[in-house]
Amino acid sequence: MAEEALSASHQEKGEPAEAPPEQIRKAVAGAAMGNCIEWYDFGVFGFMPAILGQVFFNASSTSEGALATFAVLAITFIVRPFGSFVFGPLGDKIGRQKVLALTIILMSGSTFIIGLLPSYATIGPAAAVLLILLRTIQGFSAGGEYGGAATFIAEYAPARRRGFWGSWLEFGTLVGFAMGAGFVTIFTVVLGDEAMREWGWRLPFLIAGPLGIVGLYLRNKLEDTPLFQEIEKKNQVEKSPLKALLKKHWTSILHLIGIVVMLNVADYIVITYLETYLKDVVGFSGHTPLLIILATIALMLILIVPVGMLSDRIGRKPILIASCASFLVLPIPAFSLMGAAADDQNAWQLMLGLVMIAVPLVLILAVLAATLPAMFPTQERYGGFSIGYSVSTAAFGGTASYVIGSLVKSTGDNLWPAYYLMGAAAIAAIPILLLPETAGVSLRRIVSSRIIRRRKPETVTPGDPSQLPAS
Repeated sequence: MAEEALSASHQEKGEPAEAPPEQIRKAVAGAAMGNCIEWYDFGVFGFMPAILGQVFFNASSTSEGALATFAVLAITFIVRPFGSFVFGPLGDKIGRQKVLALTIILMSGSTFIIGLLPSYATIGPAAAVLLILLRTIQGFSAGGEYGGAATFIAEYAPARRRGFWGSWLEFGTLVGFAMGAGFVTIFTVVLGDEAMREWGWRLPFLIAGPLGIVGLYLRNKLEDTPLFQEIEKKNQVEKSPLKALLKKHWTSILHLIGIVVMLNVADYIVITYLETYLKDVVGFSGHTPLLIILATIALMLILIVPVGMLSDRIGRKPILIASCASFLVLPIPAFSLMGAAADDQNAWQLMLGLVMIAVPLVLILAVLAATLPAMFPTQERYGGFSIGYSVSTAAFGGTASYVIGSLVKSTGDNLWPAYYLMGAAAIAAIPILLLPETAGVSLRRIVSSRIIRRRKPETVTPGDPSQLPAS
C-alpha cells in the first residue's frame, strides 16, 4: 500500500511512477556484479604481487616483483580515461544497459585469459607484454564500468532511497575484492608457496570466467533505466553527448575529480598496497596481515549499507565531511600504530590501526554512488561520471601503490601512506564543502552540479518524498 501511495503521489506531481521493487533489486544486482568482477581482479593482483612479478617479469626478489606488478597496474590505468571517453558518451547515446553488457564481457574475459598466459620462463619478455596488453583491455573497459553501474542504480532508485540502493554497488566492490583476496589466500594455504609460483597463481584468474558469465546473464535480463527511456521517448537524447558534456559541464567534471581523489587514494592503499606494506615494509610475518585485512573488509561490509541508509535521512554531505575530516587527522596515528604492532606481531593492535582507516573509507564508499550521478543531468550523466571518475582514478588511484611504495623505499619513511592520504583529503575538502545536498531530490531536476530551482528557493528535506519538487 505504501508503494502504491507513493506512485500515486509521483503521478499527481507529473512524475512517472517508480519502478517496482523487484525490478529495482534486479537492476542493482546486475549493476553491482560488474563492479564485483572489476574489484575481484584487483584483489587477485593486490594479494600476490610478488608472485606475479616473478612469473611475468622474472623479478629477483619479492619487493622487486611487487613493484613490477604495481607498475603494471599503474601503466594500465593510463588507458582508463580513454575507455571512459568512449563508453561514457556511448551510454548516453545508445543506453546504459547495452554498454554495461559490453564492459562486463571485456573485463571478465581479459582477467580469465591472464590465467592462461605462459610465464617469463616459457616465452621470456613476451609474457610481460601479453600481461600488459590484457591489463590494458581490462583498464579500457573499466573506464565505462563504474560510472555506468552507478548511473544505472541511481536512475532506477527512488529519490528517497538512492543512498540505500547506491550503497549496494560498493558492497559489490568489497565482496569482489574479498573474493579475490580470499581465493588467493585459500589457494596459497592449500597449495603452498612453491605450487602457487609454479601454477597455482592461475586459478584465481580462471574463476573470473564463470563470474563474468553470471554477470552478463544478469545484465542481459535488464531493461534500460526509466530515466533514459523517458528521454528516448521525448527525443531528448543528445546527438553528441561528449561535445555537450565538455561544453556545458566541464566544471562539474573537475568538481567530481577533486572529490574522488580522496576515495581513490584510500581505496587503492587498502586494496592493492596495504598487504605488501605490512609484510615487506613494517615486517609482519605469515598470513596475519592478509587475514586481518579480510576481517576489516568484513566489518566494512557490515557498515556500508546502514551508512547508505543514514545518508537518505541526514544527507550525503555530512557523511562526506566526516570522512574527509577523519582522513585529515587519523592516518599518522593509524600507520604509526600498525608499525608498532609489527614489532611484537600484535594482531589486535594492527586491527585497530586498520579500522582507523577503514571506517572513514566506508563513509565515502557508502554514499558515492548516490552522490556523484546527481552532479549531471540524464543526457550527460553516464559520460560525465565516467570521465571524471576515470581521470581521477588514473591520476591518483592506479598510481598510488607504485608511488607510495617507491617513496617508502627511497626515503626510508614508513609513514608515506599516511602523508599521501592526508594530502588527498586536503584536496577533496574544497569540492566536498562546495557540493550541493541532493539527498531526496529527484534526478529529473538535476542540471550540472546544481539543483534546478524556482524563483523562490525550495527547502528539500533529505528522505522526505512529500517535499520532492515537481518535474
